[in-house]
Amino acid sequence: MDAIQRSNVFSLQAFRSACSECTVRELCLPVGLKSTEIKELDRLIDTRHPISKGTTLYRSGDRFRALYAVRTGFFKTCLLHEDGREQVTGFQMMGELLGMDAISTDSHACDAVALEDSEVCEIPFEALEQVSSKIPTLQHHFHRMLSREIVRDQSLLMLLGSMRAEERLAAFLLNLSKRFVERGFAKDEFILRMTREDIGSYLGMKLETVSRTFSRFNAEGIISVHGKAIHIQQPDALNDLTSRHS
Repeated sequence: MDAIQRSNVFSLQAFRSACSECTVRELCLPVGLKSTEIKELDRLIDTRHPISKGTTLYRSGDRFRALYAVRTGFFKTCLLHEDGREQVTGFQMMGELLGMDAISTDSHACDAVALEDSEVCEIPFEALEQVSSKIPTLQHHFHRMLSREIVRDQSLLMLLGSMRAEERLAAFLLNLSKRFVERGFAKDEFILRMTREDIGSYLGMKLETVSRTFSRFNAEGIISVHGKAIHIQQPDALNDLTSRHS
């Protein structure tokens, strides 16, 4: 039984989500929506799902029926190779959408797994299409989000194809820093929700290489590492490592 099925034993009313009152709506919804348009979305996005750490929100092959906005928490998306190896394809945090991989095929192409206790807002896709046709601003916003996913995939290909190990990790840390800042958090101090193995899978690096590169950055004073806690002490040094590929 997946997380969505398990959550149905709770009262759906208890998890009712009003976009007009959500603290992260500016991250996943376009700016400038009228109050009547926000109310229209309130009627559409009426269900929140708590997802426990380690629980799968959806699996590869599951039928596509909704998108999920991350309200709190952190997720990874991953594919499973035939030999059992896991390939991490992305990390998603609050204000970002999950499930767009399934729009073209009507089935999910990957698994989405919670890296910590999280909560998502379910957005039924068929209803979203109907509402978007009435609200051009919303339709344009989701087109932009789809485009951003394409750009993110292209950036990953660049990471894997042209960067050395230290450049890949530097770019990864800078990207996380930027995304945390957009959410009102400190740009130089954050907790890594993913494991070193996850990072290595995402960046195309062996676990030993990830650990060695973290240790090198720490020894050179570029970052300070305490378990999963990261403090970026020399952001310019990280930028210098990635500038040749900008």
